[in-house]
Amino acid sequence: MPNDKISVCFVCLGNICRSPTAEGVMKKLVDDSGLAEGFFIDSAGTGAYHAGEPADARSAAAAKRRGVILTSSARLFVASDFESFDYVVAMDSKNHAHLKRLAAGEAHHRKLSMLRSFDALADGIDVPDPYYDDNFDHVYDICLAGCTGLLAHVVEKHGLPR
Repeated sequence: MPNDKISVCFVCLGNICRSPTAEGVMKKLVDDSGLAEGFFIDSAGTGAYHAGEPADARSAAAAKRRGVILTSSARLFVASDFESFDYVVAMDSKNHAHLKRLAAGEAHHRKLSMLRSFDALADGIDVPDPYYDDNFDHVYDICLAGCTGLLAHVVEKHGLPR
């Protein structure tokens, strides 16, 4: 990825439900704001269970109903990804803790955050995993709120046009 782009990686467990949804939502928000040329957005998982697979069909369907196409393939987040990304955004506290253990030093820790921390109206800290409860539309809504707040944060922090 080019060094001149702001880079964001969303991270969940298997990288087939929550993080690809957040990735797709963020790409659409950035595109709609006219800032797509200045961003690189990706997603990954703390587990390699689904490496190489597309997003879960139910996540893809929930996103498609909202006009967002999920195009990523699942991959494992590795420690060296901290060097490649400006923002590493965890979907829940368990994955956040895993990422914290991978982070080497304060510079990496500063890149780490939780998606729902960017949503002032969030009713919790974790994005629930919809894999077993089939609540993909709710997860989409949570990702939209979090990504909207994250984009506003990044725009302000980097002095980007609104």
